[in-house]
Amino acid sequence: MIGATAGPPPVAGIPAGALVAGKDQTREPNGTSHFIIRDAAGNVVSMTTTVESVFGSGRMVDGFFLNNQMTDFSFSPLDRGGPAANAVAPGKRPRSSMVPVIVLTKDRRFAGAFGSAGGNSILAYVAKTMVAAVDWKMPVQQAVAAPNLVARGANFQGEITKFPPQVLAGLRLRGIDLRPGQGEDSGVHAVMIRDGNIDGGFDPRREGVVLVLPR
Repeated sequence: MIGATAGPPPVAGIPAGALVAGKDQTREPNGTSHFIIRDAAGNVVSMTTTVESVFGSGRMVDGFFLNNQMTDFSFSPLDRGGPAANAVAPGKRPRSSMVPVIVLTKDRRFAGAFGSAGGNSILAYVAKTMVAAVDWKMPVQQAVAAPNLVARGANFQGEITKFPPQVLAGLRLRGIDLRPGQGEDSGVHAVMIRDGNIDGGFDPRREGVVLVLPR
């Protein structure tokens, strides 16, 4: 219609009797998750699952969102004048930092399991927890909650406020200037079998729970 003035866009209505969505109380960041399950028959799974970011690629197939791991390839096809090692190419898989772990005794009995969220810091988070729980024999919950330190070449990043001052001073004497961490927080889940008992822990930096159900 000539000379007509466009009005405001229509407002979506609310059907009578429709449920009002509550506020999302989830503290868990979108992206990677890890879980450990052991059943009564002794079967164990330590599984890290990731869709890279919120809803991955945004495409769902048979009820599952597809990943967008293509972002883990190098954005530049060249590195120092030659092909980048992590460049996109046929038959290649992108690098991934997922490291779900199952620990066995010498006679191949289940001894524990570890895993975490946290992007490319996952290896450091899991290694820290394993050293603390296995080598230092700390309770698993304390091992998981222990301060994180991630070394990338000459760069050392970590949870500065959680380290005792004498530890930070000792690092400086060794030429290590610890800086605040960058990237995703850890999301470690871990369990150890100790004297026949289950010792489990979850990362206080994210959501988690340890459940032991009766047989």
